[in-house]
Amino acid sequence: MQFSFDHLVCFLKKPEEAIPLLKQRGIHAANGGRHDSWGTYNSLTYFGLSYIEFLGIENQSIAEKQEENRLITQIVEQLSKRNREGPARIAIRTDDIEQLAVKLRAEGYTVYGPLPGERMRADGQVIRWSLLFPENRDNELTLPFFIQWEKPDKQRVLDLEEQGFIDSHTTGNPKFESVGFVVHNLEEAIKRWGNLFNLKQSEEFVDLTINARCKKLELPGVPLLFCTPIGEGLAAKILKEKGETPFLINLTGTDQNPLIEMLNGLWRFQ
Repeated sequence: MQFSFDHLVCFLKKPEEAIPLLKQRGIHAANGGRHDSWGTYNSLTYFGLSYIEFLGIENQSIAEKQEENRLITQIVEQLSKRNREGPARIAIRTDDIEQLAVKLRAEGYTVYGPLPGERMRADGQVIRWSLLFPENRDNELTLPFFIQWEKPDKQRVLDLEEQGFIDSHTTGNPKFESVGFVVHNLEEAIKRWGNLFNLKQSEEFVDLTINARCKKLELPGVPLLFCTPIGEGLAAKILKEKGETPFLINLTGTDQNPLIEMLNGLWRFQ
C-alpha cells in the first residue's frame, strides 16, 4: 500500500478570490469546478500532482445534509458556525483505499467510506475519485483523509497539462516544499502521524520566523512539517486562536523571500 501527498484543502467563503491574490505572486490558480452532490465548489493551484484546493460552499442546504463526507461536515462547521477560513485539512493519495479502510478499522479508527466523489470541470468533463475519512476523538488535530483517483497518475498529469494547470506559474520554478501544522506537543504529533503512515522523521530544528521547534515527516510528494511554539510569535498566535491545524504553506523556487499572511494562512515564498 503506497501513500503520497495529494492536496491541502483551504476553506474560503469565495474560492475564486484566491486566483488574483496568487497571480500577484506569480502563482497560477484557476477555477476548478463544482461538486453538485455536496453543495461545494473550488479553485485550484498545482505543483505537479500536488496541489492546493480552495473550497467553498455554493449550496448551503445540500452541504448541511452531508454526514458521511467529513470534509463537508467540517467546512459547514468552520465556515457557517465559526466563520473560520484558511488551511483546514490534507488529503493523502493511496493505491488501495478498500484495504486501507479495513486496516484503519482494525486499528480502532472510526472510518467513513470509501465514498464516491466527482467534480464537473468547466469543459463539461467529469473527474471521479474515492474518499476515506478516519477519525479519532482523542486527536485535536484533524486527521488527513485519503483519496484514490479513477485515472492513473500519468494520465492525470497529461490531463492537467492539457488544461494549463501544470507548469503555468510565472515566477521561477515553484515547488510545494512542505505544509506546516501547529501543535501543542511536537513529539506526540510526530509519533502519531509517523506511525499512521510509517514515515521517517527529520532532525529537530528551530524556525525563528515563527518561533517554534519543528520536525518533518518525509511523506512522498510534499513533506509534513510539525511545529510547537517556544514562546510568543506567529506559531503561538495561531495555536491560541485556532488550535491545532495546518497553518503554513512553504513554496520554494519562487524567486521571492517573504513570509506573509494571506488567505487566512501563512505563506512562505522562497
